[in-house]
Amino acid sequence: MMLGVHYANFSHPDWDQQLASRLTETARVADQGGADLFTLMDHWFQMESLGGPAEPMLEGYTTLGYLAGVTEIMRLSLLVTGVTYRHPGLLAKTVSTLDRLSDGRAMLGIGAAWYAREHRGLGVPYPPTGERFERLEETLLICRQMWSDDNGAFEGRHFQLAETYNVPPTVQERVSIMIGGAGERKTLRMVAAHADACNIFGETPELMEHKLQVLRAHCDDAGTDYAAIEKTMIKDVDPLVDKDAFLADMAAYARLGITMVTLTPRGADPVAWTTEVCDQVLPRMVEL
Repeated sequence: MMLGVHYANFSHPDWDQQLASRLTETARVADQGGADLFTLMDHWFQMESLGGPAEPMLEGYTTLGYLAGVTEIMRLSLLVTGVTYRHPGLLAKTVSTLDRLSDGRAMLGIGAAWYAREHRGLGVPYPPTGERFERLEETLLICRQMWSDDNGAFEGRHFQLAETYNVPPTVQERVSIMIGGAGERKTLRMVAAHADACNIFGETPELMEHKLQVLRAHCDDAGTDYAAIEKTMIKDVDPLVDKDAFLADMAAYARLGITMVTLTPRGADPVAWTTEVCDQVLPRMVEL
């Protein structure tokens, strides 16, 4: 099983003086320590569970572009891009730019968006849930078209593009798209139809097995290869509290086909946390 590091909290001690250096060093430690993926949130206000809008938050794609220059190996993504925040043609260009400048390490993590407060606060339209999912599906189609040799028009219900040029092209022949969420009727259906990876919140192994069975059924309906989809999860747990218990838990998920777990650094020092996880936990994870 692989490790993803999700840097969600910037409110560490002396953040106003050390925010950039602490983020940089955490990313470098993760990169050199064997993490497969480094992610940030796509939020403009900090989530209320982490203190709300008064706490620091960096814009995601600007930050990933910076991190591309200070890391070498691990993939870079938002977990996950909110479909409401960027026109899909511009989003496709943004991700392809990240892929080009990171030498093929970009992943598009995307979802239907939430957090009405930041939409209202910054004046961003926040359509109803059904419309957000419609926009998500059109965005997936537009990104695939822009990352292909098809430079023609796109005509959708919500988006109309007269031309879909994207020069320079991505480094990767196929940029991986990861859809976040586990909704059985819409989200997992879109994973089956359009995505290369899913990211499911860390449910119990029993519920995770059910979600994966739903995904498999959607793949059967869509005629896509279930085995080819990367199954990942994000889990709210600190592996350093009880390493053996954490690894036993991960073994249960690995048996279901989960190949990566994304964890958020804990405590006041994300550099030290990431270093310890990479040194003491990750070598045992890769054996699962």
